[in-house]
Amino acid sequence: MATIDVLNLSGERVGSLDLADEIFGAVNEDLLWEAVKHYRAGQRAGTHATKNRKLVSGAGKKLWRQKGTGRARVGSIRSPLWRHGGTVHGPKPRDYSYALPKKQLLGALRSALSAKLADQKLTVVDGWQLETHKTQALLSSLEKLNFTKSALLVSHGENRNLELASRNLEGVKLSAPNALQPYEVLKHDRLLLSKDAVARLVRSLDPEKKPVVVPDVEAIAAAPAKKEASAKKPAAKKAAKPAAKPAAKKGQG
Repeated sequence: MATIDVLNLSGERVGSLDLADEIFGAVNEDLLWEAVKHYRAGQRAGTHATKNRKLVSGAGKKLWRQKGTGRARVGSIRSPLWRHGGTVHGPKPRDYSYALPKKQLLGALRSALSAKLADQKLTVVDGWQLETHKTQALLSSLEKLNFTKSALLVSHGENRNLELASRNLEGVKLSAPNALQPYEVLKHDRLLLSKDAVARLVRSLDPEKKPVVVPDVEAIAAAPAKKEASAKKPAAKKAAKPAAKPAAKKGQG
């Protein structure tokens, strides 16, 4: 289990925090590659388009007769073989996004956090308590936290001052723990997490987390009443079987 210092916005050490090895201690490069590919595929606009011979301009009349001219036979000026003709098998508008299993996405996020910790690019702050929404105040705090190129700020809960102060800084992005993407973690140079965000990520990324079973309150409440009703219900009497008719003797009638 790794231990990391907790800093305040002035860059001073105010405590320490233990990070679980299940979340911050393993890097799977294959999962990171799959997560980055999945994220970038979803960002593609897919608006590319070309015109086939049906869409390009030009009449459909046959240019000259089939035989007797000595020239190659041709049926339309919009042929793909001709200049300004249609394009064959060109790209068309499409959606490049695809589904990625949730377990793979969570595993890739654990790997991204582990990679930042291994590169010493992860910082835990005590909290994002900003007195003002001015960008300069946040920039001075980030410089004390070794901010150089770019940074991804992760904060749990609503923080209006942090939101307003960070949106004007180039290379700085604010994200919530439940919206954190592996691609964004790897893209930015430094990752700055609040203590509340770390606790939130530990709960959501725990690989051994068991699903919470919500009991059916109505069924539990109705069970005793159903049991009493079945106990009070009288047992049904068995119907008497009719007596068997005597067999008819031969020769009668």
